Amino acid sequence: MIEIDRFGDVTRIKMGREYEGRVLYWTAAYLVDGLLIDTGCPHTAEELAKFLAGQNLRLAANTHHHEDHVGANHLLQQRFRVPIMASRESVPLIGQSLELHPYQEVVWGRPVPTVVNVLPDNLATQNHRFDVIGTPGHSADHVSLVEMNKGWCFTGDLFISREPKAMRPEEDVYEIARSMKKLIDLQIGRFTLFTGLGNVVEDGREALQSCIDYIQVLSQRARELERRGHSTGDMVNQLFGRESILAGLTGGHISSENVVRALLRPEF
Repeated sequence: MIEIDRFGDVTRIKMGREYEGRVLYWTAAYLVDGLLIDTGCPHTAEELAKFLAGQNLRLAANTHHHEDHVGANHLLQQRFRVPIMASRESVPLIGQSLELHPYQEVVWGRPVPTVVNVLPDNLATQNHRFDVIGTPGHSADHVSLVEMNKGWCFTGDLFISREPKAMRPEEDVYEIARSMKKLIDLQIGRFTLFTGLGNVVEDGREALQSCIDYIQVLSQRARELERRGHSTGDMVNQLFGRESILAGLTGGHISSENVVRALLRPEF
């Protein structure tokens, strides 16, 4: 399934595999001035390509290598001959077939490995300039694209919500907070977040700061519980009330327990 909405000059393309009339999990790409930011998941690649026909697509950029952000790379290269770019760290990952969990193949699908180019520090379209900013944490290769004059921040999966309650085991919660702080500190006025889930958050600075504050409070609480001898399971219940439903759906790959374990790692 694919849904199209417009936010001024930015076109949001929400995509997701449909099952019994419901989308399993949304992901999003954004089209602005001929630049496509992320390409969605493999299951929706054909729908995306059909929409992009006649849209004057000139270039695509991936925020990171995950399957729900690079899924149409191969098809778009074949059909439109457009260059696709990603961070230096992303390039080798996008160019190989990575191991996926069963739920990832069901929900998003397996991307075809593609050869992509390295993103420069800034990316120019006909009418805009996007600064490419390293924002690791969700993944080590993650970047965000920021149009300073317009106040657009395309943040991939850096920002999920103000109070994230589940994550992958490799995510670094403190690196996420530092990356968010990097965006907050940009010399830019009020800005809008365009997220990888398709949420458009108008007061981006407030949203990012709210998430940072939440992480700091959780960290203090988790370390105090650890000091008192609580088990990881106890800490999950104390901090979140219960384990996330995503843990059951993903075989534990995305879970609240992963958040707790991340909080208990050294901050630096």
